[in-house]
Amino acid sequence: MAMKRFVLSLGLLLGSAAVAQPPAAPPAAPAPTGPSRSFTPRDVFSLAQASDVQISPDGKRIAYVRQTGDILIDADRREIWLVDIASGAQRPLGVGGSSRPRWSPDGTRIAFAAKGEDGKVQIFVHWLATGVHAALAVLPESPSDIAWSPDQKRIAFTMFVPGEGATLGTPLAKPEGAKWAEPVKVISQIHYREDGGGYLRPGYDHVFVVGADGGAPRQLTFGAYDDGGSVTWSADSRHLLIATNHGKDWERDPLNSDIFSLDAETATLTQLTTRAGPDEEPVASPDGRLIAYVGFDDKLLGFQNHALSVMNADGSGAHVLTAALDRDVGHPRWSADGHAIFVSYTDHGVTKVARVGLDGKVSVVASGLAAGEIDRPYAGGSYSVARDGAIAFAAGDPAHPPEVAVATRAGATRRLTSLNQDLFAGKTLGAVTPLAVTSSAGGLPIDAWMVTPPNYDPTHRYPLILEIHGGPFASYGPTWSTDDQLYAAAGYVVVYANPRGSTSYGESFADMIHHDYPSHDYDDLMSVVDAAVATGHVDPANLFVTGGSGGGLLTAWIVGKTDRFKAAVSQKPVIDWASEVLTTDGYTSMARYWFGKMPWEDPEQYWRRSPLSLVGNVKTPTAVMVGEDDHRTPPSEAEQYYAALQIRSVPTALIRVPGASHGGLADRPSQLIGENAAILAWFERYRQK
Repeated sequence: MAMKRFVLSLGLLLGSAAVAQPPAAPPAAPAPTGPSRSFTPRDVFSLAQASDVQISPDGKRIAYVRQTGDILIDADRREIWLVDIASGAQRPLGVGGSSRPRWSPDGTRIAFAAKGEDGKVQIFVHWLATGVHAALAVLPESPSDIAWSPDQKRIAFTMFVPGEGATLGTPLAKPEGAKWAEPVKVISQIHYREDGGGYLRPGYDHVFVVGADGGAPRQLTFGAYDDGGSVTWSADSRHLLIATNHGKDWERDPLNSDIFSLDAETATLTQLTTRAGPDEEPVASPDGRLIAYVGFDDKLLGFQNHALSVMNADGSGAHVLTAALDRDVGHPRWSADGHAIFVSYTDHGVTKVARVGLDGKVSVVASGLAAGEIDRPYAGGSYSVARDGAIAFAAGDPAHPPEVAVATRAGATRRLTSLNQDLFAGKTLGAVTPLAVTSSAGGLPIDAWMVTPPNYDPTHRYPLILEIHGGPFASYGPTWSTDDQLYAAAGYVVVYANPRGSTSYGESFADMIHHDYPSHDYDDLMSVVDAAVATGHVDPANLFVTGGSGGGLLTAWIVGKTDRFKAAVSQKPVIDWASEVLTTDGYTSMARYWFGKMPWEDPEQYWRRSPLSLVGNVKTPTAVMVGEDDHRTPPSEAEQYYAALQIRSVPTALIRVPGASHGGLADRPSQLIGENAAILAWFERYRQK
């Protein structure tokens, strides 16, 4: 992924007007027997959500991926479902494990990915008129992005092509029947491991095409380059548009991608952009005359907004359309008439879709998009557009994980699914309300939200959990959070916020921590706690803190700066920046953008910004948690903090999550439940009764 999207936590709404309000009077206490009246750990296994919501070209139907928890496999089952927009009627496509639905331009077929008989993911096509589906080809690797040509004759996709690994020396021949250890593994590639993927096989992602009626796939890109991003077609059904980095030293400069035109007949690549910085997500206008894309001129800042640009099909005449919109835009899609481009962006934690005219005029057409990372309330989400301008998307709010919704050209939004209606029936969830905060550092306004326990009694004072988002260039919003609901159900008030450094407030707000993280974001978070205490509903003697990734770093930083918290849990943290930037999977970029110098060039800066530098001050009982397969903030970061606390006789515990990556720490429901229970048990150990 592009480095400006490289964050310490992978993640990703509805506006405050749609946020559930706490009851005016506390409801009756739950009965001691009978069904639970609040959200329980076992309910995590039953949560369902919608993702990859794709509207048909005629705007009459929606295909989406329904993810439904299954307690027997400890994971979500995924399957494509179809929704009739007029009636709301739903039916499954009928292929278990299916995903990535993509409508043919005439809306009569759907291409999708699913496992074939050999267990490998393949590209299938479903004919809606007959209900028949078939695999187009037997692929040796799993395909990623899928795109129909406008003439519907071909489908483009990207796929990994294995390469030969490096060797050193000639191995000795093994005697017949001998049982030797595995041979040594030699790594020489620059990008050699990845969070969620582990140590990578040698090889590169490339672009392929296959006939829409089946046949032999044909490879179109070659060489020692990764061409595996998004792929789209131009109007002539001959040329593809891709974003890739073919620079001389591209693996050490991963942010410098460009837009290329790819001839599907001759496999000729033509470079269209050349600026220093990322140019991404190209999409051609309906007449093929223009290309829209997003990117920026790289200034080596910690964060920069992606802006929407348009250029002629030959790469000339490039100009920015959203210069006046101080937000990070993405996912450009042309209107059917070619007069405007739709984009999505997050504003104050709420993700929206806007229509951008070729004159640069911006009009919001949908709001309340929800991302699929529902363990915590990250902002984000994707969408699709019909020919009539209707927008389909996954919508969410604090009481609903992502559901299928559609916004018409007239501006009306309608939710089409209620996937958790039966699960939530009769239950009282934690209510989420905005919390007004002014930071003690410069009087900066900080957006924050408070989650109150079910059966909340405003005359009672509750223990508080400060929950901190990762990134740091990311944002929370008023949306569903499984973790926060479980904390609230356990009797805690939860507060979360977007301190300086968060996205969705403009580039300057995010870059307040440029080469200065952590710093005054600490003051912002302490002001959030002060504001929560000032409501009169929080017990100041029972304050707790936790967070993941960048939030784990800030948790460790906080307990090194103050003793006001009774206990803390630092999840997948950065503890020593000098070791982090050289052991993370993004080592080619993290130091360059977040520090400006390497650890051996400026060791004082790295030490000054490391929570390890403050460990001598820590008195707060602090546990650390990390996935055993975390390649973003490796286990060595958590373990050195655990060791330092043990040496100092500070109460601590090391919580390791088997098989979990950084981005997938809470992917398995049983692990999310176990992690949440461990955090609550740690807090209960030190909670004043």
